[in-house]
Amino acid sequence: MPAVQDRTCPVQVPAGTRCGFLLVPERRGVPGSRTIKVGFAVHRSAAPDRKPDPVVYTSGGPGSGSIQLTGYLSQMTLGRDRDVVVLEQRGSRWSEPALDCPEIARGVLDALARPGPMRSETAGIARGAGTCRDRLAKEGVDLRGYTTAEIAADVVDLRRALGYDKWNLFGVSYSTRSMLAAAAADPGGVRSVVLDSFLPAQVDWYGDAPGNLDATLRSFGPQWRDLPERFARMVARYDAQPATVVTTDPLTGGRLTVRLTGEDLMTIFAEALHEVDFIPVAPTMIGALADGRQELLGALADAAGPSLVSRAMGLYYAVQCQDEVDPAAAGQLARLFTTVVDRAVCQAWRLPYSAGTAAITQAPVLVVGGALDPTTPPRTARSAAGQLPRGRFVEFAGVGHAVFLSSLCGRTAISAFVADPASSAVLCDPGRAPNQVIGPGELRPTAMPYRMLVGGEWWWLALLAVFAAVSLGQVTAAVVIAVRRWRAARRGAEAPRLWRVLPLLLAGAAGLTFLALMAYGLYEVAAVNETVLAAGVPASMAGYVVPLVVALVLSGWRRRGERLWPRLLAAVVAFGTLLWWFQGFA
Repeated sequence: MPAVQDRTCPVQVPAGTRCGFLLVPERRGVPGSRTIKVGFAVHRSAAPDRKPDPVVYTSGGPGSGSIQLTGYLSQMTLGRDRDVVVLEQRGSRWSEPALDCPEIARGVLDALARPGPMRSETAGIARGAGTCRDRLAKEGVDLRGYTTAEIAADVVDLRRALGYDKWNLFGVSYSTRSMLAAAAADPGGVRSVVLDSFLPAQVDWYGDAPGNLDATLRSFGPQWRDLPERFARMVARYDAQPATVVTTDPLTGGRLTVRLTGEDLMTIFAEALHEVDFIPVAPTMIGALADGRQELLGALADAAGPSLVSRAMGLYYAVQCQDEVDPAAAGQLARLFTTVVDRAVCQAWRLPYSAGTAAITQAPVLVVGGALDPTTPPRTARSAAGQLPRGRFVEFAGVGHAVFLSSLCGRTAISAFVADPASSAVLCDPGRAPNQVIGPGELRPTAMPYRMLVGGEWWWLALLAVFAAVSLGQVTAAVVIAVRRWRAARRGAEAPRLWRVLPLLLAGAAGLTFLALMAYGLYEVAAVNETVLAAGVPASMAGYVVPLVVALVLSGWRRRGERLWPRLLAAVVAFGTLLWWFQGFA
């Protein structure tokens, strides 16, 4: 019987959660192989009608963490009357050993800092791979023990160690492979299987990647029928003249200057389209970049950088090199830099490669996929689900990768299936997208909101604060002057002539109106999908400049005998704000 060992939970988890390690051989087929620790967490359901068969979940990657999702999964309907078991992959962040490879990430970042295509900059990546491999070897790691077959065997061993008779398997992206393999290896212990963003073993993931991305771009609907052509134009533009972008180094936290080619952008967009919040703005951003609006690249680069260190890259490459990267394809042209990097690492590591075979289970299987997923597209997932004896596929509109993280309807469908695997009912409309794609001309491309709120360009906020103070001061001064004149008129000292303060009052009111409209417009967008602000603002906000122009004109309106400097100061600040508007929003 496999052994388990309790541990302190490495991340915040809900009350009633137990964390531990599964103790297993690093290589099951090798006598005397050392013991490693695979992290797990068990959240016990407090429901009075608690079901005996829990849900066991593992993240994708390979190498992505899982335990951090314990609370999220326990709040899904499937976790209300069932225990939720979350299993790390061996070698991932909360297992021991954790196979991190910052040396490879450094090589990739250094290559991105040079203007040439990634495929001509692999020497540093190979050196980093060799350094990481040698370091892990000195720590006693045998990379041959980190494969899909071993990860699947960990799933089977954990069920036995925890004493569950049956459970429901839940995998996403890469872990759909390991979960399906576990179901095939442990037929008596599996009640049902959920495969979210299914990656069948028989697909050529690297070879299919460019075609999958193109097919996704063609799925954005008739309003964006020319999106593939715009994308090709964007790639050609930046291949011819790479863009220089300053971003954050994910390893050091300092500033890093990278030079992004069109092929780099292909990879960045393939990853970005995983996110349901990015999908609505993707066409607008592609079109703007194709037209040369490269200031939008800052947000893309900032979002892409952390992915290089978000998972245990040593585990990622160990699995990919042994299960996915076919050495026979090494000479084929690769455009996405993930393919280039993975091949370079695998050539340096020289691990034994074995082509995967499709696992088959007799258990009921629900396969869910996003209609706009460029990594595990519905085309291949639907076909693979049809080859499973009791498999069925549901496609969710407007969703990219990892349906359960992106779609309420997806979570509802998964929970309903786990409750009753024999039922084919879907209790929501999978054809209704969580967010509507923004149409042509609806968004005015600009990086200004992102640069102000995230990019550290605080001086623009300071300018708006000064303009707000000046506008408020104008309104206050106008009111004070009007009150004084009204009181003087009541005493008979002079005629009130209140109309003379009207330009000052209207100037301040127009300025405050402009600021209020801007604040409301940005808030309204952010409340629905704040990612939109990384690409632009609604085109309807163009009219907001009118009260700003009124404020500028009236601020410069000076009566004879009136002091010059207050009017001049107000006009200069209003003019600076107008320049800010035209730089960022025109």
